[in-house]
Formats: sequence, structure tokens, C-alpha cells
Amino acid sequence: MRDRLLAAEKVKAIAWRDGALHLLDQRALPHQETWLACTDAAAVAQAITSMVVRGAPVIGITAAYGLLLGARQRHAQGGDWLAALEQDFTVLAMARPTAVNLSWALNRMRERLERVKDHVDVLDLLEAEAAAIHESDREANLTMAQLGVDLIRRQQGNLQTVLTHCNTGALATGGFGTALGVIRGAFIEGMIERVYADETRPWLQGSRLTAWELANEGIPVTVNADSAAAHLMKTKGITWVIVGADRITANGDVANKIGTYQLAVTAMHHGVRFMVVAPSSTIDMNLASGEDIPIEERDGRELLEVGGVRVGAEVDAFNPVFDVTPADLIDVIVTEKGVVERPDAAKLAQLMCRKRLH
Repeated sequence: MRDRLLAAEKVKAIAWRDGALHLLDQRALPHQETWLACTDAAAVAQAITSMVVRGAPVIGITAAYGLLLGARQRHAQGGDWLAALEQDFTVLAMARPTAVNLSWALNRMRERLERVKDHVDVLDLLEAEAAAIHESDREANLTMAQLGVDLIRRQQGNLQTVLTHCNTGALATGGFGTALGVIRGAFIEGMIERVYADETRPWLQGSRLTAWELANEGIPVTVNADSAAAHLMKTKGITWVIVGADRITANGDVANKIGTYQLAVTAMHHGVRFMVVAPSSTIDMNLASGEDIPIEERDGRELLEVGGVRVGAEVDAFNPVFDVTPADLIDVIVTEKGVVERPDAAKLAQLMCRKRLH
């Protein structure tokens, strides 16, 4: 199966070449494929904040390369470059605080820097670390796709109709995708009849990005309003809701794109299985529960404007970007380390003790 997954890799959202970080501007998709080149940490942080890139895994990868750019610039300036680099750590860490992959990647870069800061090839070694973070995410995606497909095969024997939320594909990761990677893998294996994609207000990642990825691969996809999800589960034979995650706490609570929580509640009511697919770097064992997760709120104008044109009334708007789904609403969490069914604190702790999949 792995060979078939590798052959299906087509979309890339991020590329490191010629000493710069090149990012596919996801704000312009699906109408334009525009690449932006970032040459310093501040530009990378701004790209994350302004949604040029989005999706927890790729935010972490992007931040790692951003820190590398900062290190190159500070080193070239001379003086106490390590002290100056702390400014870049801070700017990148604050770009989008809910996605734990960002802080995870920066901490991994910091740990590497501490070990090699006196080495003559310190910048080359940091570049190798950023590249390793990128490649490890791609490998994790492929492993999760296989594990998720095995779950679908085991639980349901017929062609599946699935529902997904936001974008969790190659655009949101270092390669194949998390939740969308499982869906892509299941389609390759002949197990998917149709995918319903929530449009995902207010940035429309579902209708712009997920639908674009799936349609380009010939996977049958239908876009629906977020508020149509319950009706779909009642009338269209949805068998799985498959989503990603931006942070998973020690007890199995999951922070993901706003609207995920209501999907989980609705899925339980209709007897639809609920799968979360995310790399183990998304699991934050330092937070006991979802109550501890910082929830990013963005400018209310995102809800009241379309393309910069006001369409809503002159009122305030509440615009949280994420919500928290309690663990007891989740059937299964899929990571590259393995699968956790009916997650709880003990099962998450056991998973995170594993060095590798077994």
C-alpha cells in the first residue's frame, strides 16, 4: 500500500531551496497558485499569522525553517547572535499559539542548537534538523494513512461515505496529509464512494482547499455548509467523520478547527464513528485537559467580510478559530505511533511511551 500512497503524492505546500523558504500562498487557492519566498524569521511568522500557511503540522515545519533563517541572519550579523536569536524564537512562537506543533518544532530546534552551538557547522546542522522535522512529518503521514485505512476496512465492509472538516491534506502537512491522508488512502484502496467537505467558515478551507485537493485527484467530493452536517448524517449514510487536530491533551481532548466539537456531538447522536488523525507531535502531555488549551480568537471582520467587502451588519462578531472536543466523544485517535480507541489519560500515556509503532 505504501507504494500506492507515494505514487499519489502530488501537492506540496512548502519548499526549502536556494537559502529561502518558499510557501504556497493558500489564501489565493484555488484560483491562483502563488508562491512566496521568505528570507527571515519575521517574514515566516507573518506568513503563519496571515494564513499563507495553515494546518498544525505544516505550521511547525514552517517555524523550524523560520528559526533556521533567523539563525543565519543573526550569525551573519556577528556579536552575541544566540542572544539575538531569542527574539526570533519569541516572534515565531507567538504567530499562532493554539497549534502545539509550532512550539514542539521550535523546542526541537532549540535543543539541537544547544547541542551544536559551538560547532563550526552549526548552521548546516540546524538546516539538517529542520529538514528532518519536515521529512519525519511526511513519513508520519504515510504511516497514519495506512493505520486509518486499516480501521475503516475493519469497521465497515462497504463503500464509505465520509465527512471531513477544514483542510488536513498535503497543504496542511509536510506531505500526504493527516485526516485527508486517511481518506486519500481509503480511496486508493477502493473504499470511498464520496467525501463530503464542510466549507469551514470563515476561511473556507474546506471549499477552497480540501475540495481542490480531492478534485485534482479524481476523488468524488461534495461541499456542504457547516450547518448541513447533521442533515447529512441523517440522510446521506455518513459512516465516518474524519478530522485532524491542532492540539491533543493528556486526557485525549482535542482542539481543532471551530465546528469540530459540534460535529462530534452530532456524530454520536447519529451513531457515526469519529476519527481524529494527527502526528504524536500534536499531543501535549503537559496539559491535563482541553480546558487548559489557549484558544486563538481572530478579528471579527473575518466573519463579516468577504474578499474585504462588508456583507454583515455593523455589529461585533465572535470569531474563535478552534474549539475543544472532549475525549468521550472520540472513537479513535490515529497517530504514527499507533491507534488509541476510546482515548483517555492512561491510553495516551501508554502511547507516548512508545519509541515507534508496534
